[in-house]
Amino acid sequence: MKVILTHSVSNLGSVDDVVNVKPGYARNYLIPQGRAIMATTSALKALEEKKRQAAHKQEFIKDQASEAAEQLQGLKITIETLAGADGKLFGSVTPLMIANRLKDKGFEIDRRKISSDDIRTTGEHKAIIHFHKEVKAEIEIEVVKAES
Repeated sequence: MKVILTHSVSNLGSVDDVVNVKPGYARNYLIPQGRAIMATTSALKALEEKKRQAAHKQEFIKDQASEAAEQLQGLKITIETLAGADGKLFGSVTPLMIANRLKDKGFEIDRRKISSDDIRTTGEHKAIIHFHKEVKAEIEIEVVKAES
């Protein structure tokens, strides 16, 4: 008997998979528990439409991410922070500091999307902003000693 899974079931499949199971397993467990529905012709058509719409939505999100990445690509920001005479920072430059500096420039970026090496010295550094699993932008960060 063919069913469409509405929840992930271990050793069987994940959401929206069409699987073949024994009729008793489907009638007595999967369908009453709400983990699957019968794979009727109309249900299969609805599943295909749902997958098509999801793919279209993902493409739209990727296009928006690409546009945002193009605006940020090659951007250079300057962060002033306390540092010793040898150029070592008292602390480090965090993704939150980078996100706040980008916000000052007019870009609203979530700090969790920013990754960089551990920035603990003054000078030139790079950070990567992850907009989408396939779209990234690299920005340059100049860390300078704050005048006190």
